[in-house]
Amino acid sequence: MKLTTFLQTVLIASFMVGGVFSCTSVLAQPKPEAAEQQLFQTINRERAAHGLPPLKWDDALANAARQHAEVMAAQRSISHGFPGEPSLPSRATRAGARFSWLSENVAAGPDAGNISQQWMQSPNHRANLLDADMDTIGAGAAERNGVVFAVADFSKAKR
Repeated sequence: MKLTTFLQTVLIASFMVGGVFSCTSVLAQPKPEAAEQQLFQTINRERAAHGLPPLKWDDALANAARQHAEVMAAQRSISHGFPGEPSLPSRATRAGARFSWLSENVAAGPDAGNISQQWMQSPNHRANLLDADMDTIGAGAAERNGVVFAVADFSKAKR
């Protein structure tokens, strides 16, 4: 039985008998969408702390980042590209992003908070995150066996 079907069945059963049910231990792993939003918010907090304007969310960049995060999760490895996978500019363009400049952060960890810390402790990732020329971001995350694989694509958007 799929986890979602199991949870729906348990929740329905608990309401039918009037019981109180807590499923926090089953749902403790954040959904990728929650991890993506947490990365977005954390990155903009860091930028604000350094006197930089917030990045705007870009759905096309997020789709490109999410697809690459899914590839990383399937490969159980972090990389900016895998054999047979399009390059970062090609992935972003195919997803519909319009940009004049592009950079990317990749990482894996137990949660989005840990990944944000990794990026801030890495000089190159920190530089991407705090690049004053960038104005948009799309973050993607995929979970595999309790590990979150995350990608943040930054761009200078073409208007």
